Amino acid sequence: MRVSLLSIDSPLYAPPLILHTTTMNNDEFTSLVVDRFLKYVRYWTTSAPHRDETPSTAGQWDLAKALAEELRGLGVSDVELTGHCYVIARIPATAGQEARPCVGFMAHLDTAGDVSGKDVKPQLVNAYNGKRIAFADGVALDPALDPDLAAHEGMAIIHTDGTTLLGADDKAGIAEIMGAAEYLLRHPEITHGPIELFFTPDEEVGAGLVGFPVERVKSVACYTLDGGPLGGIDSECFNAYEANIEFVGKAIHLGTARGRMLNPTVMAATFALMLPRVESPEATDGYYGYYCPMNINANMETASLQVYIRDFDRAGAERRVAALETFAKAVEAQFPGSTVTVSITPQYFNMKEKLDEKPETLNILKEALANLNIPCIHHPIRGGTDGSQLTQLGIPTPNIFTGGRNAHSRLEWASVSDMTAACKVVVELVKLWGKQ
Repeated sequence: MRVSLLSIDSPLYAPPLILHTTTMNNDEFTSLVVDRFLKYVRYWTTSAPHRDETPSTAGQWDLAKALAEELRGLGVSDVELTGHCYVIARIPATAGQEARPCVGFMAHLDTAGDVSGKDVKPQLVNAYNGKRIAFADGVALDPALDPDLAAHEGMAIIHTDGTTLLGADDKAGIAEIMGAAEYLLRHPEITHGPIELFFTPDEEVGAGLVGFPVERVKSVACYTLDGGPLGGIDSECFNAYEANIEFVGKAIHLGTARGRMLNPTVMAATFALMLPRVESPEATDGYYGYYCPMNINANMETASLQVYIRDFDRAGAERRVAALETFAKAVEAQFPGSTVTVSITPQYFNMKEKLDEKPETLNILKEALANLNIPCIHHPIRGGTDGSQLTQLGIPTPNIFTGGRNAHSRLEWASVSDMTAACKVVVELVKLWGKQ
């Protein structure tokens, strides 16, 4: 999940919700989720950008193979691990429900590379005391700065040891889907239609569906579990573009460079500084879009600059794309004889456009939350999920909360009660789709 958190001052911020759902046994669901999660986060599955192969790192295979074997051990006979590390499993409909629509659930195997995901040591606190949790190097989980954490006093949480991320993004989602699968297999009295489970690599580097065999998907709708606090439902996301800007200068010996050298490193830096600071990730939240320079690679002849463009409105994103061409011409004018080339690649589009065409997918999700007494909290994803891309491919796929907080950081933690609730939402969705 690539997402920016809302500040508590944002008009879109909602105070944390602590609810106890009662329609299904919490203890059973908690046991199905927590042990799995503590096991899954120990797999080192950090993905890597700028690699052509899928998956981008070998460690993702280890978790994928373990999940395939676990599913077979639960009695799921139709389990496939593809050549690109996608786990696809199908649970057949109960007797007489074969004609019901197939529904899918998706989570990703990889964790982000922002901080280390190796040798994760999860810390389970069964009754958080509400105090500051200090780690090494001055890093701390502080309830005075984290309203969600403060609201969990007396409740179970899982956090890191302060040296790595936790991996709730998205191993909490995997654990919740796997826990729901075991619950359904334990309870054959629950009637349902066919179910598909998908576990994907490389979501964090934007390549989650690069090798995904979408033509084999039978689901009419799917749900990613890749969100945050309880009740969070994501049905709209950024329109996302990647821009690669190439700069060609002129190399010459530095001792005779006056009036002759065109330094491409300076050209790339000049371009980056033209990007409006008020339209950057650190200056925006809510529905405001941005430019974000990601990296510069340069030598004395050429340079390249990668820029991400994000906006909820496609016209706003296209305005920024056009602005990059203007900036390119401005740099060429400052460095006569140089060339600047802008290449644009669409990454994903706002899922809202497609979800609005098939409103039943979201309506059934809202019904599931209502049945479990969980308020439905809509907010925009300041990022994207595999569901964003799957939606563009014709399978509507909104995103569901998982209970994780502070993703991609050493301060990442997860709420056990939220994880339990997410697992129950999966089961409730299966029940409701079995009635369609």
